[in-house]
Amino acid sequence: MRKRIELFDIAVYLIVSVICMVMLYPLLNVAAVSISSHTAYMQNPMRIWPSDITFDAYKDILSHPVLARSYLNTIMITISGVAIGIFLYIITAYPLSKVHLKGRAIMINLVIFTMLFNGGLIPNFYLIRSLGMVDTLAALVFPTLFSAFSLILMINFMQNIPEELEEAAKIDGASEPYILFKIVVPLSMPIIATLTLFAAVGYWNSFFSAIIYIRSVENWPLMLFLREVIEGAKMLQISAGGNNAEIGNMNVMPETLKYATIMIVILPILSVYPFLQRYFVKGIMLGSVKG
Repeated sequence: MRKRIELFDIAVYLIVSVICMVMLYPLLNVAAVSISSHTAYMQNPMRIWPSDITFDAYKDILSHPVLARSYLNTIMITISGVAIGIFLYIITAYPLSKVHLKGRAIMINLVIFTMLFNGGLIPNFYLIRSLGMVDTLAALVFPTLFSAFSLILMINFMQNIPEELEEAAKIDGASEPYILFKIVVPLSMPIIATLTLFAAVGYWNSFFSAIIYIRSVENWPLMLFLREVIEGAKMLQISAGGNNAEIGNMNVMPETLKYATIMIVILPILSVYPFLQRYFVKGIMLGSVKG
């Protein structure tokens, strides 16, 4: 029996290792190509280890006049969207987590209704235009500020917080805002961190909304800049007509330029994720009731 369990554990570890390698391969390939020369890329486009290392692609991208502005726009969109959204989730989920709240079922059903039906693209565009938010960063923040799915997750989490904690605080004379921000919010940090990561990744990778609502280059988010670089790389390859010699004479190969841009775009999210990862595996309240 013991040998069967050990063999099963070994099989699980092997399968998980293979899955991890498969998932890591695209990232390693992009990172390797982004710092490899044109000759090294042509020898092995599927490489995961760089060869003939050069940082010309990164120098070219970092010197682009639009990069800094698009980075700033994306950071502003992400921070403001996450901060406002998490605050709205907290103040909305807290009362809806109380089973004795009158009309609670109706309000939750209305929230669920929005998950099944929405106005669609054209009504949303007319709404944003009527509010005067076209070609502004606000158009990339407010339409996706609130998610019914995320709200339900926070409601379910807050329902599991022991009521005895709040009752004890009320006996001591604590007000509802004090209970919410001093007791409930600290105990809800796992779900808050999870929703923060979900929202941050969503805002950081926002692309379709920017295409619809943004007109000027000054308001480009980072994903529109990435799209411009990729389209430019494609045009360079088309203009070269598949002539490898002509592509090799360029200062930076289009494929390397594209991969370097991808790395610059995803590095911030990769840097933040490890700090929030522990909240996913922890998954328990940060407090308890003493008997």
